[in-house]
Amino acid sequence: MLAILVGLAIGVGLPMQTSINSRLRSSVGSPFVASLTSFAVGTIFLAIITLIEVHTLGFPTTLFASQPVWIWLGGLFGVVYLTGNILLFPKLGSVQTVIMPVLGQILAGLLIDNFGWFDSPKSALTMARVVGAILVLVGVIITVAAQGWLEQRHNRIAETADGVTASDTGPSGLWIWRVLGVIAGMLSATQTAVNGHLGRVLGSTVHAAFISFLVGTIALIVIVLVLHPQLKLIRPTKTPNPWWMWIGGMIGALYVLGNVYLVPVVGTGLAVVIVLVGLMAGSLMIDQFGWFASKKDPISGVQLMGLLVMIVGVALIRVF
Repeated sequence: MLAILVGLAIGVGLPMQTSINSRLRSSVGSPFVASLTSFAVGTIFLAIITLIEVHTLGFPTTLFASQPVWIWLGGLFGVVYLTGNILLFPKLGSVQTVIMPVLGQILAGLLIDNFGWFDSPKSALTMARVVGAILVLVGVIITVAAQGWLEQRHNRIAETADGVTASDTGPSGLWIWRVLGVIAGMLSATQTAVNGHLGRVLGSTVHAAFISFLVGTIALIVIVLVLHPQLKLIRPTKTPNPWWMWIGGMIGALYVLGNVYLVPVVGTGLAVVIVLVGLMAGSLMIDQFGWFASKKDPISGVQLMGLLVMIVGVALIRVF
């Protein structure tokens, strides 16, 4: 039960981090500078906690020889996932940018559990777990997209009644971006498994989360040096920048830390879907209350139904 609560909590925090980092991006002007700032803050936060818990930030160098190379790549996978979402959004729109990575996360999570990849605990891929995963994905689609589809259908019916014919044409090569979205989601689930194994090797979830964030920060430093975006700090509105726009990295650090704890307890697949339920719930709360300077968008009955479907899916995966 504690693992489920931890997964839901860090899932709720993820869209909050996204909203905070979006506000930070408005002030610094570059998504990569905003991401680097967020990762750096998270790294410092985890470094302090690591020093308090294990009294060192180092680790035995023998791990480079005794452990596989992929054990150090969790932070890099996280950066690829983050950058992938930045690139996908203008190509696929907000709805598919959510759905495609979620599909990849669920798929990779179940495969990792079934085959025990990355030294994860094995959990057989039963029919009940497959049905549960499908329900989670359907719930995500309902929560994210169903309300918009219903509104579009209503508008099209109204246009047809008025004698207006609408035509939808999509850009060529759209499926390439969709596949990239699925791959980005699979890397996100892989990061969860890799960091979970790193936590077991180091004997500390906090230490593993710190190393993951440190690797991500170094990768983003390289990206920023290559792209060389303009460094600035502006006020996008007439009011001063809010203090909370600097704490996104701390929430991200807690997200990684929570995942490192979850994987050895419940497995990668269930960890992914529990966090997804929390993520959707957190997104709906942000829309409902307009937290972190977000635009208010009241929750609809359709979205609540989608969240319920997701909960049923998680229950199937958890019980069976």
